[in-house]
Amino acid sequence: MEAPPDNFNPLSRRNLAKGAALSLAASLFPASAAPVKDPVKRSALIKPPRLKEGDVVGLITPCGYLEQDGIDKSVRNLEDLGVKVKLGKHVLARRGRYAGTVAQRLEDLHSMFADPQVHAVWAATGGSGGISLLPHIDYKLIRKHPKIFVGYSDVTCLHLAIHRQTHLVTFHGPVGISTFSDYSKQHLKAILMQPQKEYSMLMAEENRVKAETASQFQVRTLRHGTATGRLTGGNLSLVAALSGTPYAAELRRRILFLEDISEAPYRIDRMLTQLDLSQGLRTASALLLGVFEKCEAPESESSLSLNETLDSHLDLLRIPAVSGYSIGHIANQMTLPLGVNARLDTFSQTLTLLENAVL
Repeated sequence: MEAPPDNFNPLSRRNLAKGAALSLAASLFPASAAPVKDPVKRSALIKPPRLKEGDVVGLITPCGYLEQDGIDKSVRNLEDLGVKVKLGKHVLARRGRYAGTVAQRLEDLHSMFADPQVHAVWAATGGSGGISLLPHIDYKLIRKHPKIFVGYSDVTCLHLAIHRQTHLVTFHGPVGISTFSDYSKQHLKAILMQPQKEYSMLMAEENRVKAETASQFQVRTLRHGTATGRLTGGNLSLVAALSGTPYAAELRRRILFLEDISEAPYRIDRMLTQLDLSQGLRTASALLLGVFEKCEAPESESSLSLNETLDSHLDLLRIPAVSGYSIGHIANQMTLPLGVNARLDTFSQTLTLLENAVL
């Protein structure tokens, strides 16, 4: 057998393979700036300019993917608000269950905030995968070009990160493919287009009707009272997932709103416990739970009910605590601006914004 050459390296092939893998990873995950250590400390909110009829809205898919029919529906829904729609370059991209690579989704997010012709940025859908963007987002860019940003569900992680790092008011509201009911459109237009110093929202009448046959829609008050505080929250799974990170929701003296879908009661129990252990639910001004759709355990399983699970947490609080409000994966949902001062009145079952959310 021939002797190996003097420069033979038995690890050369392995090193080559490792180098190729690193190159592939670099193409999928852009290098981020210095690691985020602490959120920007600012005393004042940054409020984006209001949306006007005829303005351009940038439609992006920062989380899960959509087929063409989903994009088409999103465009129709937004145009029905009286705005024009500009599609992100990668809205139809797909990588597994995600809307393309992290780099592709970041490119659309950043380009829409940087584009002077775009007045608002709207997520076409939720899904999953948004959390991977957080350490790579250019928060300085967003702070420099404040715009309305709308979405819910998995988009929650983007809301919390952007607000925590920039203090920009963002909007927990229907995604592009949502059912834009009259109730939802009424609140979207009032909050995004017609800024008012005080704006009250009642429960959707359609949800009251559904409550007659679907218990998750029933408005229940565990602790009566009136509380004020800045709004924060969103999808419970994402709020819990960000606990202990630089992007976590700040609960202290906040009105914390939560919703979820297709989560078993034991998982909801675990996530609420996680939030309580990390910051303490009792440190919030109020706990406002929305409609938890498809969150009952199968009858064949031994399990607490959804309401029993929620009550085991809410009963322990000494702050106003309610469930069944018009928030969540439902057709008739409120639009909630994160960071804005609000008042929850459990007696009148109203949530009132105490300041305008846009300029």
